[in-house]
Amino acid sequence: CRKLSQLTGYLFRLPTEAEWEYATRGGTTTQYSFGDDDQDLDRYAWNGNNSKSQTHPVATRLPNPFGLYDVHGNVWEWVEDHYHNSYEGAPTDGSAWRSDNEEASRVLRGGSWNLINNCRSAYRSYDHPGLRVNNLGFRVVVGARTQRGR
Repeated sequence: CRKLSQLTGYLFRLPTEAEWEYATRGGTTTQYSFGDDDQDLDRYAWNGNNSKSQTHPVATRLPNPFGLYDVHGNVWEWVEDHYHNSYEGAPTDGSAWRSDNEEASRVLRGGSWNLINNCRSAYRSYDHPGLRVNNLGFRVVVGARTQRGR
């Protein structure tokens, strides 16, 4: 992991919903990145069974097959996409699906520490982008370095 000072000139952004799910699944097609048995969830995620109703430090559960931590549970993660009821009409290239309404609800992924059934790889929720509560967070994507940063 690089120090923030070494990342000057890089672009930072939220992942798209498609990127988030791809990274979370880690090459799997199961309900969770570790399989279909929610009995294993406590080993990989802070959830309603083991969290004591609080957020926990990152990387204190097992990683997914891509080596990413906390893709299930702990905190809901904002993604770039605006919320739509279905995927009908969604981009097929992995780009963010936005609308002209900047006040539109945004997609949340990953579940959180307060429940179990919302931690599946495919589970999605949404809320207003101004919401601030203790079970919401985000993961950043570090993009290509800009010309000015070279």
